[in-house]
Amino acid sequence: MAEATARPSSWWGVWLDGMYAAAAQWVFVRRFGRDIRVTVPLCIILICGSFAATALLEMRLDKNHALDQARHFERARAADLARATAASLDRYARMGAVFAAGPEEYRSADLSRAEPAIRDIAVWDAGGTQTARLDATAARPMAQPALTAARTVFPGGLAFRDGSHTVAVLFDPKSLLAGSERAVLMPAGQTGAPVPGWPATVQTAVDEKATLENWAAALPLYLFVILGPALAGGWLAALFVGSFERQAKAARAIRALKSTRPIEARLMVRLANAERGAMEALRSKSEFIAHMSHELRTPLNAVIGFSEIIADGLFGPAGHPKYSEYAHDIAEAGKNLHAKIGDILEFANVEAGRYPLKEEAVELADAVGAVVEEHQGCAFSRRISLSLTFGEPGQVRADPSALRRILSNLLANALTYTAEGGIVRADVRFEEGAGVLTLSDSGAGFSPHEARRLGKPFERFDRAGTVTGAGLGVAIAMELARRMGGAMRLAGETGRGATMELRLPRL
Repeated sequence: MAEATARPSSWWGVWLDGMYAAAAQWVFVRRFGRDIRVTVPLCIILICGSFAATALLEMRLDKNHALDQARHFERARAADLARATAASLDRYARMGAVFAAGPEEYRSADLSRAEPAIRDIAVWDAGGTQTARLDATAARPMAQPALTAARTVFPGGLAFRDGSHTVAVLFDPKSLLAGSERAVLMPAGQTGAPVPGWPATVQTAVDEKATLENWAAALPLYLFVILGPALAGGWLAALFVGSFERQAKAARAIRALKSTRPIEARLMVRLANAERGAMEALRSKSEFIAHMSHELRTPLNAVIGFSEIIADGLFGPAGHPKYSEYAHDIAEAGKNLHAKIGDILEFANVEAGRYPLKEEAVELADAVGAVVEEHQGCAFSRRISLSLTFGEPGQVRADPSALRRILSNLLANALTYTAEGGIVRADVRFEEGAGVLTLSDSGAGFSPHEARRLGKPFERFDRAGTVTGAGLGVAIAMELARRMGGAMRLAGETGRGATMELRLPRL
């Protein structure tokens, strides 16, 4: 007995193993089983699809149920209306029978008071001759209705046999089915509730609009049933995929380390430590430069201020003209050092990513023209012709203050390397996807070796009779341009001037 019960379970296990092995032979099954980024979203889509299908089926079933229930109520209501209609028709028939039995003894005024809905009554004998009529003032005789049965109902009236007489009663159709706009009285044989004792039926129509109002009010719940699991499943899928990716990445790294030889593993560890140390050193350097720049600028402000007081003789003469001259030299040297420290601090902030950028639409030609006007004084003092020769209108995506800083650095650099009586020209044009500023000068130019080094921090190219800065102006400009999605390029030869090109994303 034990063997008989164990045998089916073993066959079941063998069948499951065979199905799994067969499915594992399919390429997409193996891929989906290994790739979590595909498996989890696919499962979420299937789950959400099942929820959506369930909600749609439930919505359809509820709608059909509401309509079926409304039809059931209308059938019951039609039966009630049929009974009430039969009672009214019986009452009208009795009034007609009373009138036919003795019209000379029954006054029309009394009949009207007894049943206001009755408009007229007519009686015909067996030969078809009209013998009596309630409305004696009628100009035309009433047509005798054809009777195929003992009783009949026609629009606005009824007819029946009373012995050898035929009686027809006309009444107000609104007196029947009063208070029911969707109910109608139809001849016998039509679908509807039969009127007891009369060849007629009562039909009612379902008010689908009112019936489906409650069903439509539940639609937000169905949407929540569909969207709620979908949103929750999508969020969980993103979390799970991220967690699985991190675990898989760590597992791959561990397997890679285990598969390498001891010497290679040690080299990889040393390389990782060296990379981490280099990053720490770079961060420490940036923080040191920023901190020391702040520390140096504070005493420099005092040196510059006191030397200017001595040079101007604010509290009286210094006692010797050389003292005032030296004080003036100290102030100028302090200002120069203060500017260089400011450049170092700004470069450290830009390099460390602490320079905030808020990009917006900027009119490039207007920005270049404003900076050119600012440097006209410096150019005029050295008899340099500085102008914006061509400014094509157009907008670029850039931070206004960062763009102003770039343009100021480039113009200052061009004016510095241009001799007296030289020319500096700025052109603005637009190409597909970019706004281009071209700044050319008639200075000494740059050698190919210098052009390759341009833009590196603290790179200065001394020229005879030229006082250069700390070598950070172009480096700051290139870093800011890069962060805004732009680029800079230098062209020129020694003794033939230089051309700096700035490209920024066009709007």
